[in-house]
Amino acid sequence: MKKQEVDAIIRDTINKVLVLHFGHASDPLCLQLNDVLSKSAQEVSKFANVALVDIDSVEIQVYVKYFDITFIPSTIFFFNAHHKKMDSGTADHTKWVGAFHKKQDFNDVAERQYKGAMKSKLIVSCLLPPERIPKYQLLYKDV
Repeated sequence: MKKQEVDAIIRDTINKVLVLHFGHASDPLCLQLNDVLSKSAQEVSKFANVALVDIDSVEIQVYVKYFDITFIPSTIFFFNAHHKKMDSGTADHTKWVGAFHKKQDFNDVAERQYKGAMKSKLIVSCLLPPERIPKYQLLYKDV
């Protein structure tokens, strides 16, 4: 996917959650997440669109830097071109880092984002149990 395509899908997805999955085409964890997302796409299609973005694309690096995508896979949510956040008990509320363990986990997160967006919430709480939320440590450059 090219930058112009990502720009267009963010701009043109109206009244639905846009799920942008940033990852590598060959990474096993990304492939697991791709599988979960593809199985869920039909079920969430009434309130969400899913798009896969290969972070190896040179054109996409502007998004990689802007969203500080240092861990792969990372999933970012939008609603009507606005970046949506989620408090999942991790240090970063701007994106979901890692894969979803089950299809239902993704469906629940996407639906939570949609319901929060419909109530004009800027950030929603993740309802998944802590054991199903990927854990990672943030690394800061030059600190």
